[in-house]
Amino acid sequence: METSSPSAPEIQPNIGMPASIEEKKKTKKGEKWQIALGISIPVLLLIAGLVYLFLAPATQTARIRDIFIILMAFMSLAIGLVLIILIVQVAELTNLLKTEIKPVIDSANETANNLRGTTEFLGKNMVEPVVKLNEYAAAIKRLFELVSLGRKPK
Repeated sequence: METSSPSAPEIQPNIGMPASIEEKKKTKKGEKWQIALGISIPVLLLIAGLVYLFLAPATQTARIRDIFIILMAFMSLAIGLVLIILIVQVAELTNLLKTEIKPVIDSANETANNLRGTTEFLGKNMVEPVVKLNEYAAAIKRLFELVSLGRKPK
């Protein structure tokens, strides 16, 4: 008779994960290449544009300068508009804090004061009588112990 031993289950590689360290290195290498390419292309375009402006006639350079001045004016207007929107949003937030949050905080403060009063009431009307009763019980127990000192236990 042949005895068969149970075989170990096959381990399947994760589909979404790199299977080896080499694949991880390739992935990181590809990411580094993309970052380097993303940085170098704009820098090269900027250098080419500067060289073109230095070699171009003065009238063309003046025209490009005027276009950039107009673009800067539009950017200033856009920044001003964004700042106005920001100021309005801060004003609305301040109003919200005054009208919505402050009443909630006041209500929580009132609840805490009520709780403080309740604990004080319970302390005076429930805890103090129980403590006094325990004091009296302890005093009576001690009195019986002192009275029974003269007696001998059987």
